[in-house]
Amino acid sequence: MWSIRERTLKLIMEASKDSYPNEFGAFLRAENNIIYEIALLPGTISGNAHVIFQTYSMPIDFTYVGSVHSHPSGNTHPSDADIHMFSNTGPVHMIVGYPYRMSDYSVYNRNGIPIKLEIL
Repeated sequence: MWSIRERTLKLIMEASKDSYPNEFGAFLRAENNIIYEIALLPGTISGNAHVIFQTYSMPIDFTYVGSVHSHPSGNTHPSDADIHMFSNTGPVHMIVGYPYRMSDYSVYNRNGIPIKLEIL
């Protein structure tokens, strides 16, 4: 079971609002299955329908457990491209949707299957 600190979820929602109408993207950092921080990857490219991570510049850091990105459309279901990215970047992935309230998110495993996330 995965958990996230409430302040981290608030930060994700605020960053997504600030990026609107473009997507926001970052990586999730966790310890003992508790997501406590996001990490911005240098060179990330954001547009209104995509986030492109320059994963070759990702440091070797085993606290990185997955990704988070926003969908300005409000749809929090992963696309085929999202699932492909999930499969290469960790076991837990979050998609947040417009209007970026604390309940506007979905969480998936690396195969795109929904999983539960507890807010701490």
